Amino acid sequence: MGWNDILEDFVTMWVIIDPVGTIPIFLAATAQVPAEQRGAIAIKAILFSFGVLTFFIVLGQVLLEAMGISLISFQIAGSIVLFLFSLTMIFGGSLAGSKVEDDPSEDQNIAIYPLAVPAIAGPGAMLAVVVLTDNHRFQIAEQAVTTLTVGVVLGLTLALLLLANPIQKAIGPGGASIVSRVMGLVLAAVAVDNILDGIEQRFFGG
Repeated sequence: MGWNDILEDFVTMWVIIDPVGTIPIFLAATAQVPAEQRGAIAIKAILFSFGVLTFFIVLGQVLLEAMGISLISFQIAGSIVLFLFSLTMIFGGSLAGSKVEDDPSEDQNIAIYPLAVPAIAGPGAMLAVVVLTDNHRFQIAEQAVTTLTVGVVLGLTLALLLLANPIQKAIGPGGASIVSRVMGLVLAAVAVDNILDGIEQRFFGG
């Protein structure tokens, strides 16, 4: 695996995970969370995301093939979940963020959903790591390099999330609300596009 391949994997994962685009989702999900707790939530979200993506790198392809589930079907199902989450960003609601008052379990719940899944380790990222570590094409050493690359992207994502507090202070609550709804609309469009793309590939071989 050459440097060009590693760079290609890095760019692919960066675009799909979209660390910059994750910031408004993080702000929306932690809107009612005390500022001092957000760092811990960000770290947990990244750790859970790495765990999920590593699981798919190691066993994702095997399990999907064993259950007879195509990558396209997985893409459509994951995109539907992503679309439902985007609605909570647009209209507000408990799924987009809840009041946290020194409750570790609630803290962890937010880190898992909606941050780790589907915001960071979303259906696109899960599909990407399965394809980039295809057991029929890549050796274990190459898959390990891809896993490390995913870890680097997630590390950069964490760095940006830890800067979310200064960003929120700069734009204010009203600005954060507007950004959250706009990004929710963009996320909904991305989800619908992924669903239509999956349907096109499944029925029209596009």
